[in-house]
Amino acid sequence: MVAPLLSVCHMICVQQIGVVILLQISKKFNHTEVVHHQAYSSFSPGLFDRPSFKELDKLIGLTEVKRMLAEITAFSLIQVMRSEQNLKSQPVSLHMIFKGNPGTGKTTVARILGKIFKDIGLLDKGHLVEVERADLVGEYIGHTAQKAKEAIQKALGGILFVDEAYTLAQGGEKDFGKEAIATIVKQMEDNRDNLVVVLAGYCNEMDHFMRSNPGLRSRFPIHIQFNDYSCEELFQIALHLYSERDYVLSNAARWKLKHLLTEFCSHRHPHSGNARFVRNLTEKSIRRQALRIIDKSRLTRKDLTTIEDIDLPELSELKA
Repeated sequence: MVAPLLSVCHMICVQQIGVVILLQISKKFNHTEVVHHQAYSSFSPGLFDRPSFKELDKLIGLTEVKRMLAEITAFSLIQVMRSEQNLKSQPVSLHMIFKGNPGTGKTTVARILGKIFKDIGLLDKGHLVEVERADLVGEYIGHTAQKAKEAIQKALGGILFVDEAYTLAQGGEKDFGKEAIATIVKQMEDNRDNLVVVLAGYCNEMDHFMRSNPGLRSRFPIHIQFNDYSCEELFQIALHLYSERDYVLSNAARWKLKHLLTEFCSHRHPHSGNARFVRNLTEKSIRRQALRIIDKSRLTRKDLTTIEDIDLPELSELKA
């Protein structure tokens, strides 16, 4: 497991909305200690032992993303703890910018993040509502505000994930995308206690989007970058996808898969797909395996579960 959350966290008792929770917090990254506050006499099992955090920790790679989310969670709850002890606390804004190429885990992490925020009491439901420009921008005056408000209403208690958010600002002066942005910002302020908005997209496009909308920077203080997966991480993702479906690779297939991924990484561009590419590769190989064995008179368990090198498609087939 890569950089487990437990290795960068120690435990602090935190009480929120009458529920005492145990929080493991990043501090010095080299030891673990328990801090007991006299106001709290008991606590529940560790927060980072909960299913939502374990689900995040099991994701392959994303080391920096995991660290950032641990910090964000810790900071948010510590502010609650400080406020309850009449200490100065900082306002917490959980609206975020996710930057990265397709297939780097942005939507997956956002979905898990909703579960985490529900676990710690920051959101009521923790569900994810995923939208893009077409879901927010209308065709006539007043239509955009209506569509944007409807999307917000669906997301209340959870996370509104706006994919390719920069497209909202790519039209001309009369484009309704700007109205969608204004409506989202207004609804964020009106529902600040029970809504998180995540704007996502390519790095360069999102940076330009934020520069062209300076008022957004203060409203989206958290920026998380999702880097492309390394070849080894893509290989591990592929093995995980096969394992989930009860398939194994022969030695020859493993060698070919590594060769394919090395070639893929050497010619990668922002639209290549990362984990999405790997998913397409595994699904195509499983279909090809089925076609290869379907006419056998007798199929063994090994036949049904083994992916051979001839089942793996060439890169040219996946690009088609």
